[in-house]
Amino acid sequence: FEAKEVSRKQEQRGDTMLGIVRGARVAAQAANVAAGLGARGFGSTAARWSTASTVYGDSNVAPDQERERMNLFTAINSAMDVALATDDKTCVFGEDVAFGGVFRCTLDLREKYGNTRVFNTPLCEQGIAGFAIGMAAVGATPIAEMQFADYIFPAFDQIVNEAAKYRYRSGNQFNVGGLTFRTPYGAVGHGGLYHSQSPEAYFCHTPGLKVVVPSTPIDAKGLLLASIRDKNPVIFLEPKWLYRSAVEDVPLGDYEIPLGKARVVREGTDVTVIGWGAQMHVLDDACDKAEKDNISCELIDLRTLLPWDRETVFESVRKTGRVVVSHEAPKTMGFAAEISSAIQEECFLSLEAPVARVCGYDTPFPLIFEKFYAPDYLKNVQSIRDSMNY
Repeated sequence: FEAKEVSRKQEQRGDTMLGIVRGARVAAQAANVAAGLGARGFGSTAARWSTASTVYGDSNVAPDQERERMNLFTAINSAMDVALATDDKTCVFGEDVAFGGVFRCTLDLREKYGNTRVFNTPLCEQGIAGFAIGMAAVGATPIAEMQFADYIFPAFDQIVNEAAKYRYRSGNQFNVGGLTFRTPYGAVGHGGLYHSQSPEAYFCHTPGLKVVVPSTPIDAKGLLLASIRDKNPVIFLEPKWLYRSAVEDVPLGDYEIPLGKARVVREGTDVTVIGWGAQMHVLDDACDKAEKDNISCELIDLRTLLPWDRETVFESVRKTGRVVVSHEAPKTMGFAAEISSAIQEECFLSLEAPVARVCGYDTPFPLIFEKFYAPDYLKNVQSIRDSMNY
């Protein structure tokens, strides 16, 4: 059965990193540990998005902190390093994490903290989630990795029916507040149907969870540390497009960026532009292009989707009167719809144009047509212009 399961996932994912022999070894190791514990690269994106972009930097981080050049995946690695060092109840586990993970986010952590705290699991997302919930319920701080967000769905019941409701169903007698699910999401340039999806809206519909999406290395480290220490289960979505292409000087020490607080990336007066994750870099390009047309855009990075920072958004909308919201996920029932509805309810008299949504199409994520599917900067520039001309 185990060999068939590994073979099925290899065929499904095209993933040659796990063979049947390794799968057996992973399963055996995970069982022993459990018992003992009782670039979407269409071009040179790394060069294009260096610290010159306005997306980078964060006012929440002290300017005098010692820093080191990191990309997104090394910043995430640094956050988990800090978490493991400061809390001996913290464990990191998932498919391939002991070897560094397919995106290298857990590189060298097993060597540093041992295979009882950083370990591989069988290829079973439902099992990973259930194991993590059990650990959190008895006071551990589990950081569970789902290798791709596209494969988080087998664990959906565990996450939305168990983790999210654990505190509520027990009348706050028990909780799984130390639980964090990390998973890479979104377009990558060649991922096709099963390695490109953006499932954030599914989880944002679930009371009891928090949903966090970083867009820069500084944010990735600070938000991940805040998520790990938050007293609620957190879905931490990592934009795989940015793992290597997003680069900046990240503080070496321990710091947190508050959950539920958006960041105004650039101030403007004509149009409010809202996004999160990898889409922030697309929107930054769109705002640059709009600026050449004498359109002043206020760009907001939500960073946390559940709960999202309504006050920052509403304050901006009341100033500009025009809004563009953009994400990679399909338009119908996407999270942009929730933002649009809330703006209409709270800022209706301030609006000068309908709230615009620039999103993926209502189709499965395509392979060869990804460039047409993606809500690129040109689509967003056109939407900004349409809003101004309404």
